[in-house]
Amino acid sequence: MKKILIFLLAFASVQLYAQDLNHYKQIVKELSSAKYQGRGYAYGGANKAGKYLKKEFEKTGADEVICQPFKLNINTFPKKMEMSVDGRTLTPGVDFSMREYSPGVHGTYKLYYVDTNHYDAAKMFSDLAKPEYKDCFVVCDFWFSYKHYEDFQKIWGGTSCNNAGMIQTWPPLLKFYKAYGERVMGKPVIWATSDFPKDAKTITVNIDNKFLKDYECFNVIAKVQGRRHDSCYVFTAHYDHLGNLGKDVFYAGANDNASGTAAIVTLAAYYVQNRPEYDMYFIAFSGEDANLRGSEWYAEHPIVPLAQIKYLFNIDMIGDNNPVQYCEVSDEGMSGFALFEKINDEQHHFKSLNRGELAGNSDHYPFAVRHVPCIFFENEEGDAFKYYHTVHDTYENALFDTYEPIFRIVREFVGRYN
Repeated sequence: MKKILIFLLAFASVQLYAQDLNHYKQIVKELSSAKYQGRGYAYGGANKAGKYLKKEFEKTGADEVICQPFKLNINTFPKKMEMSVDGRTLTPGVDFSMREYSPGVHGTYKLYYVDTNHYDAAKMFSDLAKPEYKDCFVVCDFWFSYKHYEDFQKIWGGTSCNNAGMIQTWPPLLKFYKAYGERVMGKPVIWATSDFPKDAKTITVNIDNKFLKDYECFNVIAKVQGRRHDSCYVFTAHYDHLGNLGKDVFYAGANDNASGTAAIVTLAAYYVQNRPEYDMYFIAFSGEDANLRGSEWYAEHPIVPLAQIKYLFNIDMIGDNNPVQYCEVSDEGMSGFALFEKINDEQHHFKSLNRGELAGNSDHYPFAVRHVPCIFFENEEGDAFKYYHTVHDTYENALFDTYEPIFRIVREFVGRYN
């Protein structure tokens, strides 16, 4: 009977965890579906996702769920997204994408190729001043133009050069960003794959942009009450993503960051069932891909003083399988990091914890610079990481290996941290 009881208890524990994993996958699948159009702004996808998450937190039995509104400015590409080279049609998101600060552009344009083997900036600008290259698109390798930034800034950002725009070639898979889309620059910049034709004559483009000013977003905040209210733990993840590249293409963002968002919902569900010593706050941020707007707003307008945060966990892009866990830690969080390493050495959740330099790359940063003890988890260099910020970051390409060890190491840390 004793053996049977032990087996039943173990089975119940496994079943409880399996249910968490199923719930986790369900949330990732939902958030990365076409319903939310990449959780961006052009079609209201981010706010639709936020409303869904509010309901999910309420279903966990959280004691309080609120929305914290804020506004942002963002450039979007909601409608026409067409490009052809010498009559050959290219596919948005696969063959080309837009730099996020670009205006719309419509028409047929000549192409000017930069001679990167015998580069001469004076000759390039002399060529571009000729009548035959008026309103052309300049074509150059991205990294070469980055190396010669001061020269090429005049081409894509200034008015001294009479070109119409620029094409920067980049090895596939093509990325798309939003963080610097808070403004629109004077000329369109298009990213194209490195197999873009080397001797084409013209491009035809039909690309619409729409700049959204004072766009209303919101953070979703759930509270699980503990036995003590003088301090709290905070779990964060961003639920927004890149949205659309034209009306037919969206960036699903299964790994980035439906994966982290789903994790904090299931953590909330766990702590509802296993009441903690301290209050717990679970914050799903919007506006992360628009330069950390949601977390910055919260850090400036916290619902509890930042000084009361015992530790903050920011979970981002864990839909992967790298057994080495990348993390960043604030100065005030380093004593806690020693405990994370001790737990990992004892329980082998990961082969190792790879601590990188603190950077403004996710929602922990506004808290770190305000002296909050915090850690950032991001799974880099796994098999799904290559799809980061591409149209291929879909539920079908997401992996779920990292969820369980993240869940367990965080849970163990909370139980042992003083």
